[in-house]
Amino acid sequence: MIEEPGRRAAILAAAFAEFAAKGFRGATIKSIAQAAGVQSPALLYWYFPSKEALFQAVLEAHAPILGAVADAAALLDERPEIVLPRLGRAYLAMVGGEDERRFFRLLLMEAIQRPAMAQRFLEHGPLRVLDFLTRYLTRQIALGRLRQHDVRASARAFFGMLIPQVLLTVAFPEASVDGLTNEEHLRTAVDLFLRGLLPDARGDGASENR
Repeated sequence: MIEEPGRRAAILAAAFAEFAAKGFRGATIKSIAQAAGVQSPALLYWYFPSKEALFQAVLEAHAPILGAVADAAALLDERPEIVLPRLGRAYLAMVGGEDERRFFRLLLMEAIQRPAMAQRFLEHGPLRVLDFLTRYLTRQIALGRLRQHDVRASARAFFGMLIPQVLLTVAFPEASVDGLTNEEHLRTAVDLFLRGLLPDARGDGASENR
């Protein structure tokens, strides 16, 4: 049997909706197959060997942050004012709609209940992004745009500045009474982050204009 890209996309879309609505345990291969228009549930195993593999594929398909770093080599020399907002927007987009927020809640629960699955997602998702950001910041130091510092900590710190906005959006949407938008939060976070890392007036690095 030859895989059909359209069929695989339909299965992923149906699985996303089913997992988001029913959770991992509640969703079944049969219900996903029906929603995807696949005649036999057994056909799903041609594309995904198990329910767990399908769930993992859905996680990766709905993590826009991975797409933002897909061409890592092309980004290393881009200025931080361009790359950091791009990463931040992709990160915040993971909870951009109600379906995404519902699925994000499911992911948090599954991370607690299924540590092995959470570890696989970490390795294929967040850890890849952190690895890119540490390499990117290291390159920016070499270019003289940022001062010397521990890039392991700063990579974590950048995403750490965005976590409160994500958690408020997912768990306490009613708490956002001040009207702070994702873009406003991101703009301030990037500004604070970069102000703390710019070379100082004594010449901590080469010229910022490199």
